[in-house]
Amino acid sequence: MSSTSHRDKPYYFVPSPSGYPALAAFGLFSIILGAQQWINGDDWGKYAVIFGFAWLFVILFKWFGTAISESEGGSYGHKVDLSFRWSMSWFIFSEVMFFGAFFSALWWMRAHSVPELGDLEHALLWPDFKAVWPSLAAGATASPAGTIEPFQTMTPFWLPTINTALLLSSGVTLTIAHHALQVDNRGRTIAFMWVTVLLGLTFLCVQGYEYSHAYSELNLKLTSGAYGSTFFMLTGFHGFHVFIGMTMLLIITLRLQKGHFTPQRHFGFEGAAWYWHFVDVVWLGLYILVYWL
Repeated sequence: MSSTSHRDKPYYFVPSPSGYPALAAFGLFSIILGAQQWINGDDWGKYAVIFGFAWLFVILFKWFGTAISESEGGSYGHKVDLSFRWSMSWFIFSEVMFFGAFFSALWWMRAHSVPELGDLEHALLWPDFKAVWPSLAAGATASPAGTIEPFQTMTPFWLPTINTALLLSSGVTLTIAHHALQVDNRGRTIAFMWVTVLLGLTFLCVQGYEYSHAYSELNLKLTSGAYGSTFFMLTGFHGFHVFIGMTMLLIITLRLQKGHFTPQRHFGFEGAAWYWHFVDVVWLGLYILVYWL
């Protein structure tokens, strides 16, 4: 939040009418339409996707810039601060439900779908099916006909363990930066924020190498049965959230270098920190349920 805003303002700031929501929606429409056409073989679809992302980036950059200017100009008071806190809380709650759905799908397949496909009732339909998880044995991918290529599962050593250490370390450095900001040690705050951003970037690089290793050496793909689809959906969506969180922390760091935020008013920092700690907790669940069990 702004260093010049007044916490005791009695009113709720209402911005002037803006075209940013409609313009952002146009960019999203272009992305969705282009992706749909691209998947169906129309070459122009990929250009629509690229255009949509570029358009959306520009609109969001200007939109967020306007919000930052309003904050630094002193327009946001205590009621707006509360609104931001509730909004971020509900947003993170929605993300909890999002990942909860994928974790539930993983549990359902392991505890119900695979065992039921291997019971006596289905023995006549799939006599060669083996209800084991991870699906390493022949036919264990619900593909007795061999339509699923043989693959190896991903173990926790060493890339996932390295990434766990990176994310846990980033949570520590972010907490150090937060405490430094609370005591108005801006130099220490900025230094540890840059370390946090670099740890997040390193995590993404290691995950990219992990995916390359999975495809080229383990033959583990999104099409590798129930195991492959859940592995890439869970870890892929988490990696996307790491990218979003790292981008948020990068913007906060750049704002800190410009003199934004004070020990008393820095919810922009706190909101990004909340999100990053959420990403850390989700990864711990992934690390245990996907790589170990």
